[in-house]
Amino acid sequence: MYSKTQKMIQSKLKEAIFSGVIYQFIEADKQETQVLGYAATLPQKEKMTQQHLFDVASLTKVICTASVVLRLWEQGELEMDAPLQRYLPAFQNQQITLRHLLTHTSDIQTWIENRDQLSAEELRQAYLTLQPGDSLGKKVLYTDAGTILLGFMLEELYQMPATEIFQKEVLLPIGMTESQFPPVIHEQIVPTQRINGQIMKGETHDPKARVLGKHAGNAGLFTSLNDIHRFVKTYFDASYLKAETIDWLLQDQTPSGKDQRSLGWDLKERMLFHTGYTGTFLLMDPRKNQAFIFLSNRVHPTDEREEYIKHRDEIISKYFEEKY
Repeated sequence: MYSKTQKMIQSKLKEAIFSGVIYQFIEADKQETQVLGYAATLPQKEKMTQQHLFDVASLTKVICTASVVLRLWEQGELEMDAPLQRYLPAFQNQQITLRHLLTHTSDIQTWIENRDQLSAEELRQAYLTLQPGDSLGKKVLYTDAGTILLGFMLEELYQMPATEIFQKEVLLPIGMTESQFPPVIHEQIVPTQRINGQIMKGETHDPKARVLGKHAGNAGLFTSLNDIHRFVKTYFDASYLKAETIDWLLQDQTPSGKDQRSLGWDLKERMLFHTGYTGTFLLMDPRKNQAFIFLSNRVHPTDEREEYIKHRDEIISKYFEEKY
């Protein structure tokens, strides 16, 4: 299955673009999974297994935050074009809507002074004061701020921490029993970056989500290939979101209708797509029950982002070349 794409992934592994990877192709009722290389190279080598948990970074946005928001929208609890302030009164802007945040068209100005030195509550207060620029609703500018604010909104609605909401409303109903949020307790965790001489393992790589902890809606999910497979299947059989909602997600949801982004998801070659900073991505076409799940440890032990993105995009291009 997708032999040229697989050959390319193996080639990237040999080039040390990542030292370990798990990937899976799903084609209707068929699937192929490969587990290659090492989960860790430092402080000692550890073979990759299908049971390893990955810090999937921004895949948290679509698996957790967007899922809860979409369920609430289905239930009539939220309006996509309502201002965030309606549901999160502490947010100090009346123009930015849920649609703006989910499609990355809020043009929210995200600079926060001394951001990494702030406590979780100080960082939360800083996010509540952010304002849009002149391009509100006009162009896509990817930012974590959208799902961070949506996480705060969900906490306001549910009156519980974001990670507890995600456990109750997403992981439990779908049966994602292997997934966790920090503190992660698991024998096999894929480590991420070496920072200040220490290898990060079981703590969130994203610095904002690391500070926000249980209140983060942008990152922090540790999950396995098996659980992502379960999540993908809910899009195929419409067992979590309704079939008409999934259909709707496959359309451009930006205010202009021309920017190739859906609610939470990017749109790529008629498929739903999202990446994670740590070396993960998910592509799926619920109309044809096709998906490509890719989990690598590309930030371990060092973060070579620009180089990785070039190679990741080559893998995705090769997949589409074979698919179409």
